[in-house]
Amino acid sequence: MYQQKKQVRQKRHGFTLLEMLIVLGIILVIAAMVVPNLLGSQKKANIKATRASIHNLEQAFKLYAAENNGEYPQGGQEQIQLLLEPATSDGQAAEPYIDSQPLDAWGQVFQYEYPNNKSKSTKPAIWSLGPNQQDENGSGDDVNNWDQAN
Repeated sequence: MYQQKKQVRQKRHGFTLLEMLIVLGIILVIAAMVVPNLLGSQKKANIKATRASIHNLEQAFKLYAAENNGEYPQGGQEQIQLLLEPATSDGQAAEPYIDSQPLDAWGQVFQYEYPNNKSKSTKPAIWSLGPNQQDENGSGDDVNNWDQAN
């Protein structure tokens, strides 16, 4: 009687190199699709946060004007300091309109201009340098209070 040898198959443990490369390739493809969306979402969130900060700054300037015969402070960016350290008409220190130096979502100070030469508005022009941190005078990717399209 002839005995057949039974081949004993070893159980396979782990993954082959080809399987690992395929899984890695799939992960890279998914990451390539997701990462740009996440970065775009962060930029949009920063712009929204900056718009909210600009709105708060506008409200502080409105309060300032209401307590100063309807007059906004004239000049440039340095006028924001008046919101931090206001004085009464007799030169006494008054309650600040804001608690700290306002910064945009990128950690930069806001730009301010009054009279407003940026738009036909009678309110002050307030803008952030935006994501590229270049002063484009309120245009380009700057975030401002007179153009809701940016």
